[in-house]
Amino acid sequence: MRFVIVTGMSGGGKSTALKMLEDAGFYCVDNLPVSLIEKFVELISMPNSEISKVALGLDVRTDQSFEDTTRILKQLKQKGYKFEILFMEAGENVLIKRYKETRRVHPLALDGRVEDGVRMERKVLENVRRNADYVIDTSNLLTRELKEELDRIFVENGEYNSLMVTVMSFGFKYGIPADADLVFDVRFLPNPFYIDELKEKTGNDKEVQDYVMNHAESEAFMNKLTDMIQFLIPNYVKEGKNRLVIAIGCTGGKHRSVTLANELYKRMKDKGNYGMKLYHRDVGNRSK
Repeated sequence: MRFVIVTGMSGGGKSTALKMLEDAGFYCVDNLPVSLIEKFVELISMPNSEISKVALGLDVRTDQSFEDTTRILKQLKQKGYKFEILFMEAGENVLIKRYKETRRVHPLALDGRVEDGVRMERKVLENVRRNADYVIDTSNLLTRELKEELDRIFVENGEYNSLMVTVMSFGFKYGIPADADLVFDVRFLPNPFYIDELKEKTGNDKEVQDYVMNHAESEAFMNKLTDMIQFLIPNYVKEGKNRLVIAIGCTGGKHRSVTLANELYKRMKDKGNYGMKLYHRDVGNRSK
């Protein structure tokens, strides 16, 4: 039997993950009272049980209840019960934004401040996150991408991508992305904006890509950038980082940055034990 504990930050996607696992054939139970967890595990682990895949959702209600949950899970492991822990999370700003959009009250925000609840919850869950088998950061994941990741782990039994790398293009005139971990400025490259036949095209068009990449500076920059990112990624994975946003910016986020983001994505995709996604933040913005 495959038994998965689904937990994580409130607003991080736990409920969505449970629904997806249910669609994948898991028997799912959410918010089971702490006092019933051990009995539930004993019942589903009986030899004559017809259930082969189970997902149990656990979240924070109060500090004490989750401490009890952690203690029970430790006891279950000591008794020989096998389970995997899937930890769902997102960045602080993303979680706060999600709560404000849904107008829900955070379970630990007793005074009504979502920020305080998120920070308190992260501290409470620090240990369980450290011991989780899988950590998925949904900050920049589309629903489709989350499903693909869960299917890869729990349906196809594929290799787990412990780090999700987002390569993002942007325009400095619209501001540096707040969630960027690494920012690279490519405004030193010749600008296709001043070429009449390229002005209205983007770095997704071959003509612009050829113009940008045919300059020696572009190729040299890409080689150095690729080499550095390939060095950094395994070290980030070693330190437990599970989300990396690489932002490449030019003036308007339409030509040079898009071209180089596409090129970096192409060079890095499927090169290691990490997931990759590509995002062009400002490619659709009109130039002023």
